[in-house]
Amino acid sequence: MRHHLPQHVAEQVNHKLRFFKGLVSQPKTVGAIVPTSVYMAKRMASVANPASGLPVLELGPGTGVVTKALLKRGIAPDNLIAVEYSPEFCRHLRRELPEVKLVRGDAFDLDTTLGSHSSKHFDCVISGIPLLNFSLEKRVALLEDVLNRIPRGRPFLQFSYGPVSPIPPGHGHYSVKRFGWELRNIPPAQMWMYRRAD
Repeated sequence: MRHHLPQHVAEQVNHKLRFFKGLVSQPKTVGAIVPTSVYMAKRMASVANPASGLPVLELGPGTGVVTKALLKRGIAPDNLIAVEYSPEFCRHLRRELPEVKLVRGDAFDLDTTLGSHSSKHFDCVISGIPLLNFSLEKRVALLEDVLNRIPRGRPFLQFSYGPVSPIPPGHGHYSVKRFGWELRNIPPAQMWMYRRAD
């Protein structure tokens, strides 16, 4: 086990370097100072239902920490569509996870970005987009769009470093619920669950 330690450390350093390169090249699309922790990734992936038969949509996968957690959860690679805006992160994801359906594009224009996948319905949507970097109008429009792409009652899960929901209630037909805190993330983050209101 000891002889694997240098390789593990090198992989972690490379992972952080890729993240910082993405942060520098696309600062508005990266919302943290370090990548998402594996602990939070596992909690976020836990909302996906591999037995549904529906694909999962991931928005803003970044370095792929949540993407890997979704695969470990049992989501088949060809049933996972990841939308990433940053060219740097896209290059990394294509090398690391070539079997996942990666789409480079704007999550705020999913009809265009998803192309041939735009008419699909998804089991759930999991997002790492730094929503607080965008206007409230754009955040609400994104939420309404993704909720129309998943069955009623299924979640859109978003994490945020702010003290309150990045998409507050009262701006559309959706409910907001805190899914939990992850203190082992740096910085600690909250996860928010949105569903279509009855």
